[in-house]
Amino acid sequence: MGCVFGKDVGSNRADLQDKQRGNENEVVVSLDQNVGTKIQNVEIQNGEEEKKEEKQEGSQHRVRSGERRRSRPNPRLSNPSKHLHGEQVAAGWPSWLSAVAGEAINGWTPRRADTFQKIDKIGQGTYSNVYKARDSLSGKIVALKKVRFDNLEPESVKFMAREILILRRLDHPNVVKLLGLVTSRMSCSLYLVFEYMEHDLAGLAASPGIKFNEPQVKCYMQQLLSGLEHCHNRGVLHRDIKGSNLLLDNGGILKIADFGLASFFDPNHKQPMTSRVVTLWYRPPELLLGATDYGVGVDLWSAGCILAELLAGKPIMPGRTEVEQLHKIFKLCGSPSDDYWKRSKLPHATIFKPQQPYKRCIAETFKDFPPSALPLIETLLAIDPADRQTATAALRSEPLNAD
Repeated sequence: MGCVFGKDVGSNRADLQDKQRGNENEVVVSLDQNVGTKIQNVEIQNGEEEKKEEKQEGSQHRVRSGERRRSRPNPRLSNPSKHLHGEQVAAGWPSWLSAVAGEAINGWTPRRADTFQKIDKIGQGTYSNVYKARDSLSGKIVALKKVRFDNLEPESVKFMAREILILRRLDHPNVVKLLGLVTSRMSCSLYLVFEYMEHDLAGLAASPGIKFNEPQVKCYMQQLLSGLEHCHNRGVLHRDIKGSNLLLDNGGILKIADFGLASFFDPNHKQPMTSRVVTLWYRPPELLLGATDYGVGVDLWSAGCILAELLAGKPIMPGRTEVEQLHKIFKLCGSPSDDYWKRSKLPHATIFKPQQPYKRCIAETFKDFPPSALPLIETLLAIDPADRQTATAALRSEPLNAD
C-alpha cells in the first residue's frame, strides 16, 4: 500500500525542471534529470528520424571525467563465447552490444523500436533522454530511457551493461522495474523500458502548498528503506539517493530509480570504489573526504537527509561546493572524533580537518520535528558510517514501527 497524497498535486515529473534547486546537481550529473520539455506525439522510427535525433544529441555530448574511462574490468561483464555471440546477433542484438555486454542481455530478446509510441519527453541527462511512451503491444504506458554511447567505445557500453545487470538482479516493489530493452542489429543506441511513474519525491515536495504530514513521511521512509534493504542484500549500492530519483505513482507507491551510478559490492571482498558519487547535498562526509573503501552507509546517509528534508520542507544541507558541504555537515552533525580521523586514514583528512571541533546539534536544530523521528535521524546522520547501522535496523526502529 502506498502513501496517500492530495489529488490536486500538480507535480508531474515533466514539470520539475523549473523547480529544481540550485546546486543539487553539482559535480555528479544524474542520468535521469527531469526537464519540462514537451514534444509532439511521435512514433519511434528507425532510419532518418533516428539519425536526426542522434545528430542533435551528439551536439550536447560531454565526456564524464572519472569513472567511465578509469573503470576497471568487471568479471561480471565478461565477453560471451562465440557461440553465444552468434545466437544473440541472430536474435536481433547489435554485434557491438553482444560483444561487450553479452552477459547483461543474455536470455532476453530485444523489442522493436516501432512497437512503442513516444508521448512526452520527461527527462534528460548527459548520456540519456527519457520519454513517456505507449507500448503498442500491451497498450500500457511506460518510460523509455534512450542511452547514447561514445562512438560505441567498449568502456561506455560496459558502463551501461553494469546498470542493466544491476537492474536485472533487483526485484522489489520499491525498486523500479526494468521491463525490457529496445534496439536492433543496425542501431547505435539502446532504449531501456521501465514501468511508468507519474511523480517523483522532489517534484511533490516542490509543489506549492504541499507539506508532508508525519504518517506520509513515515510511509515514504518505510518504502525507501525497504527498497534499500533489498539492494544491499543483493550486493548493490545505489550511490545517488535523492528526491528526484525516488519515483511515485498516483497510489503513493515509492520506487528507487536511476541506477546509473550504482555499483556491485561485496563487504567480504572489498574493492576500491570512486568517491565521486552521490549528489552533493546528499553526499556523506567520508566520500567528501575521499574514501574509496565504503559500504551501505553512503546510501543510509542520503536516506537520513531525505527524512530530515521531508520533515523540514527543504534540503537541510544545501552546500555550493564540497568544502562548504563538509562545513555544513560538521556544523550540524559534529566533527569526527580524533579516533575516527586516525582510524579512517581518509585521503583529504589533513586538508579538511577543522582546527576546532564542532559540537553535534541535530536535536537542537530540529527541535520542531516529531520527537519520535529524531533517534532515526541521529542514527542515519552519524558521522562514522559504522554507526549508521543498516536499512534493516532502520526499518525495525521505533519511529517506523510506532502506531
